[in-house]
Amino acid sequence: MSAKGKIPAEIAATKTASRTDDNAREAWRVFGIMSEFVEATERLSVVRPAVSIFGSARIAAGSPYYLLTEVIAKKLSDSGFAVISGGGPGIMEAANKGAYAGKSLSVGLNIQLPREQSNNPFQDVSQTFRHFFTRKYMFVKLASAYVVMPGGFGTLDELLEALTLIQTKKTPKIPLILVGSDFWNGLLVWLRARLVTDGMIDAADLDLIQVIDAPEQIVAAIFDHYQTRGFSRLPEEHELLLNL
Repeated sequence: MSAKGKIPAEIAATKTASRTDDNAREAWRVFGIMSEFVEATERLSVVRPAVSIFGSARIAAGSPYYLLTEVIAKKLSDSGFAVISGGGPGIMEAANKGAYAGKSLSVGLNIQLPREQSNNPFQDVSQTFRHFFTRKYMFVKLASAYVVMPGGFGTLDELLEALTLIQTKKTPKIPLILVGSDFWNGLLVWLRARLVTDGMIDAADLDLIQVIDAPEQIVAAIFDHYQTRGFSRLPEEHELLLNL
């Protein structure tokens, strides 16, 4: 029987060995994450300028939002923008399909998931990630603009993270366009009624968002943002993204 408050030697030895194994696994996991960053950065370095399109994986092919996304992506591609999606079905497929039919690159940042995610076939460049945060970093790093279609938790996560990074000046201010005014209106009303009214964000923070439904106007809004400065990253913007 061990003394009160002391761990028996054989148990302590087992716990020490277990911690050593866990630390070794964690160290190798860090190397895996590093290699994912390096590989993605090298492969996607040619993707400029680009627009990241977010939206639901569950929207059926041929549905109104799917067809609208396809049109938007085709117009962006023909205007010289690579189009980046999550590489899966639904809105992601529509974005890649539209871009694939256009003049510029169709890029899929695919993720390994237990369900829902299967790579769509409309990708000129396909990069698969194991970790969400590595993938999300590339969405941000490569984007000259965000186009956000209707979607669920994943889409909201990407939207709010993009907003947070711009609001806090961790990334450059770039166009962030919501498509589907009927879909997004309730959220925008709530943001004004609660977050602005309760002082949790400034009213001016909502100016970071544009709501545009017409594909031609989406392309025009992105060009308007860059008309006086061009699409090349300014030195200070490049530095921001290096320290993201």
